[in-house]
Amino acid sequence: MNRRQLEKLGVPSRCIKAAIAAVQRAAAEGGLRGPKLKQKMREVLEHPSLFVGDQIFDAFARELLESSQATSHEPIEYRTWGSNIDKAAHDQMRMACRVPSAVGAAVMPDAHVGYGLPIGGVLACEGAVIPYAVGVDIACRMKLSVLDMPPEDLDSRRSLFCDSLARGTRFGVGSKYDKPQGHAVMDQDWSITRVTRENKDKAARQLGTSGSGNHFVEYGILTLTDADSELDLQAGSYAALLSHSGSRGPGASVCSTYSSIARAKLPKDYAKLGRLAWLDLDSQEGQEYWLAMNLMGDFAEANHAVIHRNVTRLLGARVIAGVENHHNFAWKEQHGGREVVVHRKGATPAGVGDLGVIPGSMNAPAFIVRGKGHPDSFHSAAHGAGRCMSRKQAKATFNLQAVKKKLAQQNVHVLSAGADEVPGVYKDIMQVMQEQQDLVSIVARFDPRIVKMCGDGSRAED
Repeated sequence: MNRRQLEKLGVPSRCIKAAIAAVQRAAAEGGLRGPKLKQKMREVLEHPSLFVGDQIFDAFARELLESSQATSHEPIEYRTWGSNIDKAAHDQMRMACRVPSAVGAAVMPDAHVGYGLPIGGVLACEGAVIPYAVGVDIACRMKLSVLDMPPEDLDSRRSLFCDSLARGTRFGVGSKYDKPQGHAVMDQDWSITRVTRENKDKAARQLGTSGSGNHFVEYGILTLTDADSELDLQAGSYAALLSHSGSRGPGASVCSTYSSIARAKLPKDYAKLGRLAWLDLDSQEGQEYWLAMNLMGDFAEANHAVIHRNVTRLLGARVIAGVENHHNFAWKEQHGGREVVVHRKGATPAGVGDLGVIPGSMNAPAFIVRGKGHPDSFHSAAHGAGRCMSRKQAKATFNLQAVKKKLAQQNVHVLSAGADEVPGVYKDIMQVMQEQQDLVSIVARFDPRIVKMCGDGSRAED
């Protein structure tokens, strides 16, 4: 019996080595093979205590008993930044702290309810990865490009900026290009897993597009109070382009596929964890997910690169500086003297010196930040303002045309968006930044001027 057959039989990943040794001894010393061996393994799995002391199955039985006892561990503690976080998000975080491999956790000040792990949740695990703690939109990320055009052009040449967004971007579920955009990411190995292989053609056509919901591409004015040597920018104001999107349909397929696999393998004692089901990194599925997740990270990065390439080409601008970062991903990092998998679902990497972008809303500023490496946050910070209202409630509360008219009076021009993404559905970004001063320092401020999002929050746009 091989590893895959043992896993299908229900052998926990941490017990696979002992199971293989038992199978080999059963064949060599007991003459057990085929159906008889499979039946004996089932008996050991169902009643391991009966096989303690058995000449062949003792070590395997003891591993099973130890694994079973490990499922009754006490949940870990977590630290919270921010005061405006709903009870449901905390309930989700407390549940995440029951994952057996979890060794540390934190909640960021923009946190709100998500699937499995709350958005704005940070979870460090040892030897395991949780697809839904990474998120459906794997490698959802920010990219800011500083342009060589004077900021005054955003007013004096507004039609040019609007046209470049209108023609250089596409939004919505299923949005794609009939003629795929070129990028080296499509030359990478997409055959590393079945799901990435099957999604390669979709990825090629969705490259350079944005999804629905809170994904956006916008122009604004970037202001630096002090010169920054890393950005190679002097103090002053600049025209800038900012985008927010991820790995589109292919990323969602990776999440769905491997989360289903993880849930099917979830031990009975942890059935309530549901979407927090994990994959051991030393299992075949865990290794496959890790490879696929990292490919989706490269794809999301390329997606932004193509968007910025297309839009700036139409604008006739040159990029002179930039900052970008994932905020739905998992990283292998060293914390507390050991390697852990840090899941940041709606959280920005904020190690010492790390640059990142934290957006606000249509009329609220975004910030370029530099991380301070706080150990209790596992070197993380907020990823935005965070929602304070559901999409359903937002659509029942706000009239988009009225909001757009009000925003225009504030010199913010919305080309397209949904009523579920207006400023009133978000927390106060200034309060969020105030509540994480020990996590990041502010390098620059970006104020939106021209905004484009999915027109109704769901439909694809041409």
